[in-house]
Amino acid sequence: AKKYLQGQGVPSDTVKAFYWYKKSAEQGNSVAQYEIGYMYSAGLGTLPDLKKAVYWSKKSAEQGNAKAQDWLAALYDLGMGTQKDESKAFYWYKKSAEQGNARAQSSLGLMYEEGKGTQQDDTKAFYWYKKSAEQGNPVGQFSLAWAYAHGTGTLTDPERAFYWLKKCIVKNNNSFYEYVLAKWYERGFGTQQNDAKAFYWYKKSAEQGFGMAQFAVALAYYYGRGSQINKKMAAFWMRKAYNDGFPGAKEKWDELQLWKYEGKN
Repeated sequence: AKKYLQGQGVPSDTVKAFYWYKKSAEQGNSVAQYEIGYMYSAGLGTLPDLKKAVYWSKKSAEQGNAKAQDWLAALYDLGMGTQKDESKAFYWYKKSAEQGNARAQSSLGLMYEEGKGTQQDDTKAFYWYKKSAEQGNPVGQFSLAWAYAHGTGTLTDPERAFYWLKKCIVKNNNSFYEYVLAKWYERGFGTQQNDAKAFYWYKKSAEQGFGMAQFAVALAYYYGRGSQINKKMAAFWMRKAYNDGFPGAKEKWDELQLWKYEGKN
């Protein structure tokens, strides 16, 4: 089944993969049960069926499969294929996290941080974010950086916050994470202040369509912060920010009279 799913030595065929995983799942194989649950969720090799996704994920989770426990928790957390149940989501995230699943660890941290399915506890949230981050999970790394930056569940530590933010961006092209990194370079938070690096990361974020970053890039071009003054580009990015619905873009457009620079060399 795995060979058909991944195209290992045979043409990729999700229908055949589904067929053989189901055969194995019906015989009690927990890995196959997890795969079937996921395939029902995504509609791979079969029609999507979230109720069957929950059924097979639960079968696998009850046998101790950490991936299935994480996936089942997410289904309960989102109310997909079953009634939304934060207590059950917390239970299965914890089961998976305790087995070392990095994604479940970051999700469990969030449950503790927000008090979902359990009592709110910033210290436990920090503990699980750190566990997840140390395994290289980018969501866990960002959450850990945020905890260090704001002193939630730990002492405030800007340098550690900056370290973990940089770590999470290396493997994760996330526009919000890039925006935060740019902001920290701009402010000199946890690192030496650097307008050029701030501009670089604002632009990376802006190119992915993040409105706050587009707004920041427009102002950087207008005032020459971290880049050469280029009012045509300032107008270009402010219009982008406006078109993406960023509040304040119209007001700044009018204030700076950016229409004067559109289309000009």
